[in-house]
Amino acid sequence: MSDLFSLNGKTAIITGGSSGIGAMIAKSFVENGVKTYITSRKEETLVKKAKEFSNYGECIALQSDLSSNEGILEFVKTISNLEDGMDILVNNAGTSWGASIEEFPEHGWDKVMNINLKSIFFLTQKLLPLLKISGTAEDPARVINIASINGITHPIMPTYSYSSSKAAVIQLTRHMGADLAKENININGIAPGYFPSKMTSHIEHDEKMTQFVLDKTPIRRMGKPEDIAGAAIYLSSRASSWVCGETIVVDGGMVAAAG
Repeated sequence: MSDLFSLNGKTAIITGGSSGIGAMIAKSFVENGVKTYITSRKEETLVKKAKEFSNYGECIALQSDLSSNEGILEFVKTISNLEDGMDILVNNAGTSWGASIEEFPEHGWDKVMNINLKSIFFLTQKLLPLLKISGTAEDPARVINIASINGITHPIMPTYSYSSSKAAVIQLTRHMGADLAKENININGIAPGYFPSKMTSHIEHDEKMTQFVLDKTPIRRMGKPEDIAGAAIYLSSRASSWVCGETIVVDGGMVAAAG
């Protein structure tokens, strides 16, 4: 039982791994002996972050654009030439769009759905051969889909495509989790609350909004890197080998207190 949460020697891909929650998970993986590939669109930021994380272990930057099928195929081709199998895939890349219900544009809807939902399905689909090679009945390969509490409760913001996409991610996690368990691939999710990131910077820089969020959070603080890292490590380790299709809420109690 002493190595129940060990990730040493595993290999992982983290999309959107150069910032925010993706970077928090990537750093924790690298520190725990995981050969970690991080990918995102902005190559300069990605390479800089990989160099920083390489001080703790092995971190490799692979630039990609996963918003299109062509970008997904190109990334999968690249990773398939580098690795014979893959232990962990963290589908974290995401974006948001805000506008009133009267003015919400179709291109804002499509952009968010393509990145937040469609890319999760098709990247996982194309990586199934590598995941199947690594997964065993005793220690399955892992896919972790990053959802959001905004897919569970009202986000109090006009981010219609974002909340809809994250609700869909939770259902997709259930559906794929049940279907792929027999292939020795465990698919689960994490629904984070408010963590410091580019996506929540509008909250952090607004004193009233920050206080509003804290007032809604029973554990009166924003999330810390170790909070999201703990959930990701659990879902990637043997400790969660019998967990399938579930989404863990990591939000300081905000969903529990809602309504």
